[in-house]
Amino acid sequence: MIPFSIQAPLENSKIRLVPLQDNDFERLFAVANDPKVWEQHPNKDRYKRHVFENFFEGAVISKGAYLIQDKLSDEILGSTRFYNYSSDDNSIFIGYTFYGTKTWGTGINPQVKKMMLDYIFDHVDTVYFHVGNNNERSKKAMERLGAQKIALEEVAYHGEPNRINVLYAIRKDDYYKV
Repeated sequence: MIPFSIQAPLENSKIRLVPLQDNDFERLFAVANDPKVWEQHPNKDRYKRHVFENFFEGAVISKGAYLIQDKLSDEILGSTRFYNYSSDDNSIFIGYTFYGTKTWGTGINPQVKKMMLDYIFDHVDTVYFHVGNNNERSKKAMERLGAQKIALEEVAYHGEPNRINVLYAIRKDDYYKV
């Protein structure tokens, strides 16, 4: 078992989750600077450099963010993170995930989520996800993972206005039943 960390390096045969560093901005922005990536996200302007700089700063501050990297080519595919760990209810969130459009529909997201869930369920009982209320693509991805819709919730984003999100949850016992 990997010791508990919200930024433990993770990988499978195709993808590597690499802890995000301050000097990764340009490589990640090269993926993020496409308006199509953000069209269903709560902040549709994240493709703009100054808006993405704020997002990136929040990712670094979280100390739980990753670069999603193709192991064969070393190409950066996107980013995701663990956040809001709670020892009181033994839970954590996964989110702030985005991918470049060329990876959409290729099965990368389910692989990334499986790596993260397989790892984190050694340490917590419940994983939560915030999904932008209008992000239909991500809502469908949550349902395919087996996540249950819990509620609508206002979420405070780093340096951005609060947004309404759908709160989903997967419990360890349910995850291992599937």
